[in-house]
Amino acid sequence: MDPDVLKADCGSCFGLCCVALPFQASTDFARNKDGGTPCRNLQDDFRCGIHKRLRTDGWKGCTVFECFGAGQKISRHTFGGTSWRDAPETAGTMFSTFGVMRQLHELLWYVNGALGFPAVAAPAGAGLRTKLRSAVDSTLRLTLSPAEALLELDVDAHRGRVNTLLLEASALARAPHTGGRRNGKQGAELGGADLMGARLKGTDLRGANLRGAWLIAAELRDADLRLADMIGADLRDADVRGADLSTSLFLTQPQLNAAKGDAGTKVPASLEVPRHWLSSRN
Repeated sequence: MDPDVLKADCGSCFGLCCVALPFQASTDFARNKDGGTPCRNLQDDFRCGIHKRLRTDGWKGCTVFECFGAGQKISRHTFGGTSWRDAPETAGTMFSTFGVMRQLHELLWYVNGALGFPAVAAPAGAGLRTKLRSAVDSTLRLTLSPAEALLELDVDAHRGRVNTLLLEASALARAPHTGGRRNGKQGAELGGADLMGARLKGTDLRGANLRGAWLIAAELRDADLRLADMIGADLRDADVRGADLSTSLFLTQPQLNAAKGDAGTKVPASLEVPRHWLSSRN
């Protein structure tokens, strides 16, 4: 799949993340907002009135959210281009299906990424490639379902089936760095580990399993995170300046946006260097 299809196109969306989702006043959001209530910054054209000032005006949380293209799919396909403003009776259903679609599109991002792993593309990965492509096809079919079917979908069950394949892809990709005695934390099993504020500067984390790890405010400056499995890893305020994330597995744009990097941070070609990394204020 073209990875751009799995990125938010706000110009083709009815501002769903700005309406459907609740906000709680914190360091990430300047005010409280109930789910289903339009954000005060949402304009009539469904664009954000302070988009360029979100971080400086106290809305950092908005800059780290990514719908993986679910917003435009719901707006333009599921509801045929008719907005919740034009048809208020569809608002509740539209907002609920947005959450389901986001999960499906996130899965597509992960599976699409797994198909690009060199180890999966190699001859030894032929069987897994077939299963991953089947997962793409089945997930794509689900995204084309009508709203009523989306609301009835057992997303957790589908995620579980796909996750089995993602785990297999991860193990295959990380194999050169796992097993046997390793220096540092190379190939380490750190899934779900509490590494908040951990001092990991310059650490060799190649091939490590960091799925769901709590890396909030961790010091990862100059760390080597190539082929590390990053699904669900919490990188809020993690210092990744100079770190090598160029081939990190399953890394997403929201994770990068939440971290603190710089021009020396290496990121995957499919992702963008966050603009705030290059400014004087992180």
